[in-house]
Amino acid sequence: MDQGSHQQPALRIYLRVWIWLFVLSVLSYLVDLSGLEGLPKWGLITLFMLLKAGLIVAFFMHMAWERLSIVYTVLVPPAVLLFLAALMALEADYTLTSRLGIFAN
Repeated sequence: MDQGSHQQPALRIYLRVWIWLFVLSVLSYLVDLSGLEGLPKWGLITLFMLLKAGLIVAFFMHMAWERLSIVYTVLVPPAVLLFLAALMALEADYTLTSRLGIFAN
């Protein structure tokens, strides 16, 4: 088997990812200690959490080197959920319209 067919990222990349994960964790902790309340606090914590999850998926699950896997794993499920949410919104609008029409008589 050809050894060149399997690409392994350099150890330096993994160390950078670990450092970024540590930095993002520290920033998340500092947001928690900063005294922010409500939506800004939870928005920043969620942002840092999503960035960390993206790094983990991209590098430790080797998705950064497999473009098709990224599409199927990251983009397709949210697209399906958005499509289903749109269908539910249409159904809710139809139900509300039909109920208001019944009560108007």
